Amino acid sequence: MAGPLSPAAAAAEAVQAWLAHLSQERRASPRTVEAYGFAGRRYVAFLEAHRGGPLTVGDMGGVEAAELRAWLAHLRGGEKPLSPRSMSQALSAVRGFHRFLDRRLGVANAAVSLVRGPKVKPGAPRPVTEDQARGLIAEPDLDPDREPWEAARDAAVLTLLYGCGLRISEALSLRRADAPLAESLRITGKGGKTRLVPVLPAVAEAVESYLAEVPFALAPEDALFRARRGGPLSPRHVQATVQTLRGRLGLPSSATPHALRHSFATHLLGAGADLRSIQELLGHASLSTTQRYTDVDAERLLAAYAKAHPHA
Repeated sequence: MAGPLSPAAAAAEAVQAWLAHLSQERRASPRTVEAYGFAGRRYVAFLEAHRGGPLTVGDMGGVEAAELRAWLAHLRGGEKPLSPRSMSQALSAVRGFHRFLDRRLGVANAAVSLVRGPKVKPGAPRPVTEDQARGLIAEPDLDPDREPWEAARDAAVLTLLYGCGLRISEALSLRRADAPLAESLRITGKGGKTRLVPVLPAVAEAVESYLAEVPFALAPEDALFRARRGGPLSPRHVQATVQTLRGRLGLPSSATPHALRHSFATHLLGAGADLRSIQELLGHASLSTTQRYTDVDAERLLAAYAKAHPHA
């Protein structure tokens, strides 16, 4: 990367330097770099039009909160207004640009932290179907490049996500002393909140199959799930594994590890479980968070109706 830009350099040059930093040093994906570049260039172009002339790197330190809000208003209006979610993403990109200006070019701007983005309504969870969940759990055992113990481990972790509705961090927080699994698990989730989660026989069996294969001697306090070299398994590994599995199964990008947790809740709701019970099982602090699953179930019912009803 070229040397630091001077305060007199054009702001547009700073955008290019920032994008090079994201691509070469941060190893951001091409799609991320493209999206951030679009937001950064649009931001600088708006400011230059707003002020009536070119901006320098030094000028970026004097951008006021009112100008940032005017830029957000500009994104919200016009011929192609952005949605609240897209506006939040653009603001996040611009905050990243200003962090780069501060840390790499010595041009700080305190006004950026004063501007809040629009409220974004959480989207409905995107669960996988029961067959897709079973496919994801069974697929590791069909991979000839995996050691049998690794396949058993991946299947056990995914079974915990779908069978108990755990977050990745919660599944990976289990210790050797927790297995063999009892009829229920005491899980400490977000905010230190503890909940009891029933353990289905299929979940207990998947963990026992892993224990029968794992090649490492584990002390009671050691992490239950281990990586290939013996260290604790990382969330990134679970995410990468599911990405590979969904590619082999032809599933959409929405089929993530967290989607298995969503599926746990959605399939329980479809089977008649009440929202309060699902809230307790998931460890949600607020019932409003759990209520998003009613939207998913309603969508499923409407889709089934539209497909099957002769007058639909």
